[in-house]
Amino acid sequence: MNDYVTQLVQKARKASFLLVSLSTAQKNRVLRTMAKTLIEHKAYILKENKRDLAAAQENKLKQSFIDRLALDVKRVTQMSDSLREVARLPDPVNQLIGRNVRPNGMILEKRRVPLGVVLIVYEARPNVTSDCIGLLFKTSNIGILRGGGASLSSNRAIGKVLQQALEANKITYPVFFIVDRPDRNVVDRLLAQEEYIDLVIPRGGETLIRKVVEHSRIPVIKHYKGICHIFVDKSALQRMALKVCVNAKVQRPSVCNAVETILVHRDIASTFLPRLAKELEKYKVIIKGDPQVCRILPGAQKAGAADWSEEYLDLIVAIKIVKDVDEAVLHINTYGSRHTDSILTRNDMNARKFIREVDSACCFVNISTRFSDGYEFGLGAEIGISTDKLHARGPMGLEELTTYKWIAYGEGQIRE
Repeated sequence: MNDYVTQLVQKARKASFLLVSLSTAQKNRVLRTMAKTLIEHKAYILKENKRDLAAAQENKLKQSFIDRLALDVKRVTQMSDSLREVARLPDPVNQLIGRNVRPNGMILEKRRVPLGVVLIVYEARPNVTSDCIGLLFKTSNIGILRGGGASLSSNRAIGKVLQQALEANKITYPVFFIVDRPDRNVVDRLLAQEEYIDLVIPRGGETLIRKVVEHSRIPVIKHYKGICHIFVDKSALQRMALKVCVNAKVQRPSVCNAVETILVHRDIASTFLPRLAKELEKYKVIIKGDPQVCRILPGAQKAGAADWSEEYLDLIVAIKIVKDVDEAVLHINTYGSRHTDSILTRNDMNARKFIREVDSACCFVNISTRFSDGYEFGLGAEIGISTDKLHARGPMGLEELTTYKWIAYGEGQIRE
């Protein structure tokens, strides 16, 4: 095991020095080939994904987990589209951030450079494999990708297909590594390789992320939970609010940007909540409400204290009635996870107050929380979502996969 990890990280570090020599045109050509190759081999990828799905069902894994694991033609097409979009985006590598001429004539530049070697630790979603490979390759970073054991066949297949695209473009050294050993000790060993790995990005449930943070000697970018809120203000257009709230909960409830708590202004609660409950009932959504909600909606379950900080990742939503935007902001800042929160309102003052005072990576006005996504933000895809405040925050795209270096030009200046 030690030999496997040591050889892997040493190869990754060596390859990182080679990858920086590729031009933007070369990288874009490879990315377009990757996108094409995914479509050409979609039948093979889906066949391998079915093996993973069959094993997951046999092991009686949760339906929300199986949903994240599943691929179909639409999702493979989206993976391909993401790679094409990344190819179209500007390359941040070597981008000039700032330039300064000092009094002694020395010229200082600050330019973006790759991070180097990035370890991605993730669970069920095989599309993460192609998304991360694309983003890391465009930014001249080497990726070490360790997916969960439940998606092993899918990840191997995607890696094999994308490797063909590299070979077709005569890239003779590895630009990514799929860790296909299910032994969990591999992750612990990788997290100790601070000499070779520059950054760790865990993607998955809170348990996985906390374990990575606890064991890593390498900087980690993360978010623990996606406790997303929607506040329906009294001035909101109720037809729009119904549409947004339902979409945010049911369109894909198993992901981190699905809404978990809906806050409703008390002045519209008696009219809005029955309409909302009727729409949610169509999708068999369980409502957990505060005492006021339960009085208006007799079919609602009573919410406990833990429900306000619960990431359900399921067809369950907590609903609370608040007196105004101030109480909504206080609730979000108390129970939220600094991920994504949205206000539905026609009051510009309340909207400005909400986005100014809510302490979250993403604050939205009159849209679904489901838009908190790298592809929807125009980033091509996302390497992950960060609720940290250092280096990166929110959906992470190409720029967040770079650091910078200082470059100085002179003509023999010396310091007196």
